[in-house]
Amino acid sequence: MTEHRPLDPPASTTTIATIANDVGVSVATVSKVLNGRGDVAPGTRARVEASLDRHQYQRRARRSPTSAGRVDLVFHEFDTGWAMEILRGVEAVTTAAGIGLSIAQLDGAHRPPARWLEALLADRPLGVVFVLSHLADAQQQHLRRQGIPFVVVDTDSATSASVPTVGSNNWNGGLLAARHLLDLGHRRIAIISGPPDVLCSRARAAGFQSAHDEAGMTVDRELIRYGSFSAGAGHAHGLQLLQRPDRPTAVFAGSDIQAMGVLRAARQCGLRVPEDLSVIGYDNLPVSAWTDPALTTINQPLRDMAGIATQMLLDLTRGNEPATSRIDLVTELVVRESTAPPANPH
Repeated sequence: MTEHRPLDPPASTTTIATIANDVGVSVATVSKVLNGRGDVAPGTRARVEASLDRHQYQRRARRSPTSAGRVDLVFHEFDTGWAMEILRGVEAVTTAAGIGLSIAQLDGAHRPPARWLEALLADRPLGVVFVLSHLADAQQQHLRRQGIPFVVVDTDSATSASVPTVGSNNWNGGLLAARHLLDLGHRRIAIISGPPDVLCSRARAAGFQSAHDEAGMTVDRELIRYGSFSAGAGHAHGLQLLQRPDRPTAVFAGSDIQAMGVLRAARQCGLRVPEDLSVIGYDNLPVSAWTDPALTTINQPLRDMAGIATQMLLDLTRGNEPATSRIDLVTELVVRESTAPPANPH
């Protein structure tokens, strides 16, 4: 019987020298590719990357014997109560585990730049929690080769099964919001969602559309708006919508912060909430109970999402694969004072 031997050695025996010999470059060049350095010719980098893939190379994680290490928490943006809820959820888990926490933000970008990845690889955290941001395939490969696990909270794009992700049922949230307003008798309902290239924004809009479909109602496309989840976006879109001669009688905002911008726009237009306009938000941040009027909203369990993601990450650092790669928590309607039947139903 002929013995068939693998073309490449198993990953456990592969070294940087193996890769260098396979490609015909120096060990230093392979090291530069592994560490995301930019001073490698594109053709050489591609050949090294291909060899790393063939050999299934993964660097063994190196941990300091004098430190429990730390987790990096990376936000697309860190400027609202939404981010604080995520931070509290992550911190509860890392503190209980005696692990440090470092925070970074990407100035609104949904993908880390190359320079950020280089700095991360040089610093070698235990793992990374990404919030509303994701990695390019090549960036994912870099982290895996370095033995740095990562998870994503409420990812902004469809992820593969290889990326552990924790989110919430955004489609159901949009469905519940629209159902509530339709049940109250509203027929011209506007939606101001988040960025159109963010999956949760599109999912909420799809749920919003589905509620209209099941009620036999048509959504006016002029009442569907996309923007950032900021108060400024809520205010700007709110003014545009509420100054229309055929203005909506209700607005579903993509976040509580965005809804606060709509509330301000309503006041500037001389409209009372909820007598003249119903407003519903999303997230159920603590501040939503203290707006005037108190905000009807969709509860998104942000702290639980963040805590579960962090626990998944810590399990990965211990070599334990999660039972499932995608977890979506339940969203629920919270009725307060900002929604009511329309003054003149039609």
